Amino acid sequence: MSATYTNTITQRRKAAKVNNKQPQQQWAASDFSGEANERLHFRSRSTNSKATTTHPFAKNSPSPLCCNGALTLLNCCVDVNCHLNAPLRGSVSRHTTPTPTPTATPTPTPTATPKQSSPSPNSDRSRSLSPTPSRSRSLSCHKRKQKSSISAGGVAVEEERETANTSSPPFTVNLKIDLFSWALFLLAFGTRFYKLATPPHIVFDELHYGKYISMYLHNIFFFDQHPPLGKQLIAGLVNLAGYGGNYTFTQIGEPYSADLPIFWFRFVPAMCGSLLAPSVYKLLLEAKLSRWSSALGGLLVVLDNSLLTQSRFVLMESMLLLATTLGITFLLRFQRCRLGSLQWFVSGAAAAVFLGAAGTIKYIGYLALGLGFYLLCRRLWQLLYDASLTDRQLWMHAISRLLIFVGIPIAVYIGVFYVHFKTLYRAGPHDSIMTSAFQASLEGGLASITQGQPVAVVHGSQITLRHTHGRTCWLHSHAAVYPVRYPDKRGSSHQQQVTCYSFKDVNNWWLVKRPKKENLVVGDKPDVIRHGDIIQLVHGITSRALNSHDVAGAMTPQCQEVSCYIDYEIKMAGELLWRVEILNRQSTGNKWHAIKSEVRLIHVTTGAALKFSGRQLPDWGFNQHEVVADREKSVQPDTIWNVEEHRYTQTEDHRERERQLLTAEMIPTHRTRISFWAKLMELQSKMLFHTKSLSSHMFSSMPHEWPLMDKGIAYWLDSESSAQIYLLGNILIWYTATTGIVVYAALLAFYAVRRQRLCFDISEQEWQRFLVAGDTFFVGYLIHYLPFFFVDRTLFLHNYLPAFVFKLLLLCYVIEHLDYLLRRFCTGRGVHIVRVYRLMLIVWLVCVLSIFSKFIPLSYGTSKMTTKQVRSLRWKDSWDFILHKNHNLH
Repeated sequence: MSATYTNTITQRRKAAKVNNKQPQQQWAASDFSGEANERLHFRSRSTNSKATTTHPFAKNSPSPLCCNGALTLLNCCVDVNCHLNAPLRGSVSRHTTPTPTPTATPTPTPTATPKQSSPSPNSDRSRSLSPTPSRSRSLSCHKRKQKSSISAGGVAVEEERETANTSSPPFTVNLKIDLFSWALFLLAFGTRFYKLATPPHIVFDELHYGKYISMYLHNIFFFDQHPPLGKQLIAGLVNLAGYGGNYTFTQIGEPYSADLPIFWFRFVPAMCGSLLAPSVYKLLLEAKLSRWSSALGGLLVVLDNSLLTQSRFVLMESMLLLATTLGITFLLRFQRCRLGSLQWFVSGAAAAVFLGAAGTIKYIGYLALGLGFYLLCRRLWQLLYDASLTDRQLWMHAISRLLIFVGIPIAVYIGVFYVHFKTLYRAGPHDSIMTSAFQASLEGGLASITQGQPVAVVHGSQITLRHTHGRTCWLHSHAAVYPVRYPDKRGSSHQQQVTCYSFKDVNNWWLVKRPKKENLVVGDKPDVIRHGDIIQLVHGITSRALNSHDVAGAMTPQCQEVSCYIDYEIKMAGELLWRVEILNRQSTGNKWHAIKSEVRLIHVTTGAALKFSGRQLPDWGFNQHEVVADREKSVQPDTIWNVEEHRYTQTEDHRERERQLLTAEMIPTHRTRISFWAKLMELQSKMLFHTKSLSSHMFSSMPHEWPLMDKGIAYWLDSESSAQIYLLGNILIWYTATTGIVVYAALLAFYAVRRQRLCFDISEQEWQRFLVAGDTFFVGYLIHYLPFFFVDRTLFLHNYLPAFVFKLLLLCYVIEHLDYLLRRFCTGRGVHIVRVYRLMLIVWLVCVLSIFSKFIPLSYGTSKMTTKQVRSLRWKDSWDFILHKNHNLH
């Protein structure tokens, strides 16, 4: 290497060091002063050793090798491997023209490079910077233009800013329309609202929900095992439509009256079913699926017959599915928002409201909230690995999620029941399942009791004892006695029967008596019964005292028999003493009060508690329910009783007292008060633990029959033809979606094993999408499906619909993922496999549409079908279609 070349290098390095110390404005000015770009200069590859004169703009001339042979003036290539893409000091941006700083002074640099005496490795680079004559002219011209633009740059910028400020409006609104979303909504709307008022008859569970809606409009209390939000929405709408609630829903298939607004009754479920398709589309987009795959999910919702049928009638499933889908959509958006931002708060609150609403429509909706908690916990677990987050930030993430997704759903639930109790303040046919205190708070029911009768139970009180929790019945006795021997050859005491009777009856009256007092008339100073006092209970009509002894019960041999004592003079003394234990004395006090005091009656001799066994007596017991005495020391719900009706004895004459019991009638006055929280807790216990279940139903099914749709449900049958509404899904969609579950599970196991062996078959981005789909859809399916295997009540196919929607969502991802795998691994001639796969998808979608069209008469019920047509739709032997005159197909 020659000395001249070495000196040149040294001078340039010194110049670079000086330039590094200049402020940023000086570097901006140096672009127009002819300063050489050292990094760019040393990338030239010229083999010519001639000295070249450095042009002032030579630093902006990229290397032909770096720029893939493209010569550009102002910037380097777009090759990601070219390090010249990094911002260079003094480089000119492609999109902006730098403005010179008046105080900047360009740093002089050498303008010529001495000739080389011998070839050097950098000689080719120096030659690449030698401008050709034409290029020199273009550069000189460009330089002159640039100088003129610089001189007017400040003025131009100011003018541009003024123009922007005057032309831009202070407030702008950007409107974006997603054509896919609107197209799906319109398709679903057309299928759901087509002949919505047909058939004009009661269809399936419209029988029950219609009754509840009518009771809402009359403010009559009713009992339903599901929360009331869906029924409240429909009741509010039909009330606005002018319905007064006067129609009586008697049986399935009965025609509606002409003045009943059928369309508005079915409007809310149909609208929710229409919105389900675009909401599924939005959920798939939030899960990072492509727009086409997301649109496929919404289209499959439109083309499924079961979702169509369930959306067209006064049923709750369409509202439940919409709330669940929207809740999970907003939850996924919430997971990606910055903590504390407005979008973070709005998305989280919306997710919590919709998930809470799903649980307030039907209790199965809280399974979606459980899925939400799983996703939140998994996200928090991932945040623990983020080293950029402090402990305080992690606590903020956890506490904020807890407040939003626990507080808001609870507030929604309580708010809905507050409206429920405020609306239903009148007594009705269903209030007998509630406690006496609850009934007494309803207008026109037992409201007369606390105002028209004494509060404190005393010696000489005439009372009826009601079983407080569980089945509604009253302690009862009559003149009949237990049989001498039971069918199993066991002997009884042959004493007077004591039972629990489910109807109001004069034989439900008992007299409270102190053991050492004979006069039962209540004087001016009543002898109040308190906690721990010993009493006798004398049956009002037969005048025999309540008794128990060491004799096995009739239906429950492990417990003692309870009877009314008859002295047969066989040296079997009566054991007639009972101790009063007031369980809720912290709130009602030590005095025994009617209605509110919950008591246990403990047999003094044996220590056994008076108990409703829940078993029904045979014919000799008039099919009433058994009462026994249980020696179990712990408090059981079936051993709790309360006084319901109560009056004081006014005469000692037995016949007069009996006449008063037979003729006395309470006159309703005012209802008593019970707190909202007491009502809420009591109703929750009844809804969760004392719901009635059908023992059997011809269209019931088991969970293992649902994935392959082995059984449907007959909703309605035309009285004049075989036209009918039968709940069946699109069999091709259901079978394909079930296959998608298996495919996803197999791929999940395969990828997990391969990644454990450090074999990464798919990209990290696709792997993350795979996990998001699994967390949201696969786990959602399992959460909504597996619990039904542990439910001990009658189940139907529509119970599977929430799980089916998640299965449908997972199917869309599996279809897209398989397409990704084929595109990744099928290259060259294998690209035809991708085309064949997509062609198969189109054929499959056409078949889905064909099956939807074929079974659509069973969803609408508008076609007068012949027997042959009905038989042609029976693709599985387990589908129990109904022919006219209610003959099953065989």
